[in-house]
Amino acid sequence: MSRSSSVLVAGLTAAALAAVGFLAFQASASVSDEFAKPKGPASSSTAPGADGTKQKPKNPLTLPADSGKGVRVVYALGDRRVWLVGEKNKLRRTFAVMPSTVSPKPGSYTVTSRSGSLAGSDGVQIEHVVRFARTDGVSVGFSAAVDGTLAAPDPEKKTGGVRMKRADGDAVWGFATIGTKVVVVP
Repeated sequence: MSRSSSVLVAGLTAAALAAVGFLAFQASASVSDEFAKPKGPASSSTAPGADGTKQKPKNPLTLPADSGKGVRVVYALGDRRVWLVGEKNKLRRTFAVMPSTVSPKPGSYTVTSRSGSLAGSDGVQIEHVVRFARTDGVSVGFSAAVDGTLAAPDPEKKTGGVRMKRADGDAVWGFATIGTKVVVVP
């Protein structure tokens, strides 16, 4: 092999490694923080159920039953979790959320409005507000606190903000445009 061929092969190898590294970085950046952290033995243990028996922990990568088909946002009230589901039922992202004091009933909704930044009904500055329901006179939607907090809402106030981490709020903002289906499950 000539010297110029060796240089060409080395250059192509370096370019391929750089491309693989870039793609790996993109893949890791789209995974929620809670999945990027290694799980210790405590996370593999089972928790007692309501009847006192041990139950297997739920796999957060598994979509809830009866969560619909097609491109959609799935919000599981009991699991306090959201899934962004793309074409061909492909899971794009999942993450934990902090529910509001007012929750929509299980069913199918669509994104009706969005706001880039405003003060939430609890007075917290929020961003990437994606509204999809109205319950008891309260607008319900996804949002992230600008300061990054994920505090439980004041149970004395009627609020409809389903809060999430800022990175997750960015993902919902990019995914859930006006008219996107939102499926709420128990």
